[in-house]
Amino acid sequence: VQLQASGGGLVQAAGSLRLSCAASGRTESDYTVGWFRQAPGKEREFVAAIRWRGSTYYADSVKGRFTISRDNVKNTVYLQMNSLKPEDTAVYYCAARALYVSSGSIYYASSYNYWGQGTLVTVSS
Repeated sequence: VQLQASGGGLVQAAGSLRLSCAASGRTESDYTVGWFRQAPGKEREFVAAIRWRGSTYYADSVKGRFTISRDNVKNTVYLQMNSLKPEDTAVYYCAARALYVSSGSIYYASSYNYWGQGTLVTVSS
């Protein structure tokens, strides 16, 4: 499975961006997709995830501001980011997990088999 993340850019605080993660190759039908981010000098952190059937999970820091969704026909997952803050500045990565992942493990980068190349989001104050 190959993942292609796109949609990053420079935006002012309180603005919005929508990231996309397009999957290609051998895409199993039942896979979970997550978004993670890594700011300079910080560890990679969980942002949001969505299961094949649509269950969603969010980090507390983005709840109410970010929305993850997916189009299973297009094999694409979206991350709509609203009310952006300077602290949201990071490289955003999408990742996919084939087959089932427990709710407890869905937050961990190590649970994901495939990774995209990342897209940079910069939020100016």
